[in-house]
Amino acid sequence: MVQSLKDINVIVNHFEKYPLLTKKREDFLLFAQIVSIINKKEHLTLSGLHKVISFRASMNLGLSEFLRTAFPDVTPAIRPKRTDEELLNSNINPHWMIGFTAAEGCFSIRITKSSTTKIGYQVQLRYQVTQHSIDKVFMNSLVNFWGCGKVFLRYRENKVDFQILKFKDILEKVVPLFISMPGEKSKDFYDFYKAVEILKVKGHLTEEGLNQIRILKEGMNRGRDTQ
Repeated sequence: MVQSLKDINVIVNHFEKYPLLTKKREDFLLFAQIVSIINKKEHLTLSGLHKVISFRASMNLGLSEFLRTAFPDVTPAIRPKRTDEELLNSNINPHWMIGFTAAEGCFSIRITKSSTTKIGYQVQLRYQVTQHSIDKVFMNSLVNFWGCGKVFLRYRENKVDFQILKFKDILEKVVPLFISMPGEKSKDFYDFYKAVEILKVKGHLTEEGLNQIRILKEGMNRGRDTQ
């Protein structure tokens, strides 16, 4: 948590230079206006404080019951909005995608029974990023970035997923981008990459290869946390 005004100004400057792309950007723009008011010490006046509360009312979940009671006459500020076209044409670059995946993404392995293989099982690899359903339009811009994949809405959970499932796309597009991925998520990616290498030579169609993939799967994501 960052609370000092000096540090918050550093954060605001960073996101002004490297803009957020999801709906969180709208909250940031309101937040930045509040920071500007505080920097000018306008929040120490009644009119300035009302401005702060007005911006706060349009951020995230809005005002708390306490603030609504304390400032009943405050009108929520107009929330910044981007058109669907702007969202679909978001300026995504590879570095942003790596960071976005580290925060919101997942590399996973699925093993299911199958009557079409001699070994009786099939293996599917999946790259996925998830957001609240409010970002469903933006998530379609990931299809443009990757040149593949699909977006799926989970209505009951208010979530939207972008997934890449085709092995050719994972091999030729996902792996090259994340091969030098830094951070904690890299551990899951490198286990995922080992599975890619096994599938590439059809090792998953052998008992030995399938067992190797099972071990990789059990140690990834939540499984890693229990080790």
